[in-house]
Amino acid sequence: MTFLLLAFYAAGVTACAGLVVACRRGRGGPPGPLQDVYEAAFLGGGPGRVADTALAAMHVDGRLAIGGPGVVAVDRAVAHDPVERAVLDTHAGAPHGALHTLRLGVMTHPAVQEIGDGLAARGLVVVPARRRTLRRRCLSLALAAFLMLPVSVVVTVVQFSDPEGAMVPFVVLVLPLFFGCFVTALVCGTTYTRQVSAAGLVALAAYRRAHGHGGGTAHAVALGGIRALSDHDLWERLRNAARLQGPAAGSSRPSPSPYARHSSDTTAAAAVVLWCAGAAPGGGDGWDSGSGGSGCGSGGSSCGSSSSSCGSSSSSCGSSSSSSCGSSSSSCGSSSSSSCGSSG
Repeated sequence: MTFLLLAFYAAGVTACAGLVVACRRGRGGPPGPLQDVYEAAFLGGGPGRVADTALAAMHVDGRLAIGGPGVVAVDRAVAHDPVERAVLDTHAGAPHGALHTLRLGVMTHPAVQEIGDGLAARGLVVVPARRRTLRRRCLSLALAAFLMLPVSVVVTVVQFSDPEGAMVPFVVLVLPLFFGCFVTALVCGTTYTRQVSAAGLVALAAYRRAHGHGGGTAHAVALGGIRALSDHDLWERLRNAARLQGPAAGSSRPSPSPYARHSSDTTAAAAVVLWCAGAAPGGGDGWDSGSGGSGCGSGGSSCGSSSSSCGSSSSSCGSSSSSSCGSSSSSCGSSSSSSCGSSG
């Protein structure tokens, strides 16, 4: 019995220590403040929120005309930052001006995907592939902890069937290990498997305090989603664009947008799968930012040909950084269901 007890504790302590080390290893460098409105948009709602922020800002100041039913025309080809340049570039490379395909093209553009790479490098967001791995490990540890109980009960019965058995029941000796494993799995699962890290939430809250009032259209959309727009027609068109990006969440590999000229294969689509993973379809705070705005929007927007859930089940990228899908030369090895979406 003593050997079995030592084996239980050795396995449990090793599993707990390994999980804690794995959780802390990918926290990235020092977080620091957010650098611009697009980083705030990405934390608040992912690539969909970034695209909506740029489109809304350019429409309000007269550089883009977004008319019904979701057709975009460029009135002034002026860009003030890389994301706005991505809007103009993707629009120029398309044969028509459909808003939903323009939005997808902006989401998949390297300028937007690199925002996620930078936030991940600073530990403000967690790469979805890593989140899935940690979730599996947390679930496995919790399940193993529960399985220890019936095994311990059986051992205890055997123990007391022996007249010379130990006086302390085996199940009582195992209880501290059970609670230790379960608490470790619970804490790691709730702390380290969110899309936006604790440091990211702090940085977003600080940015909201500094720019939440009087910051203009871009800050309003970045922090509150398209529901913060006072222009009801623009809100409705952006919401419909999110819905039109795909029929159903959780479908198979997304197809690249016709706007995404930089993706000769599935690079752009797979990049979006990476940075929209975990987003919930149909509204709500699917991006897991806790910011009160939805990263995946109001009705199911897709990052590919699926709906609003860029929920890749196996995406991984092999570029220079652990999360880097953002450059035009990066390649992503696998992707499955994707949809992410609107910020409304």
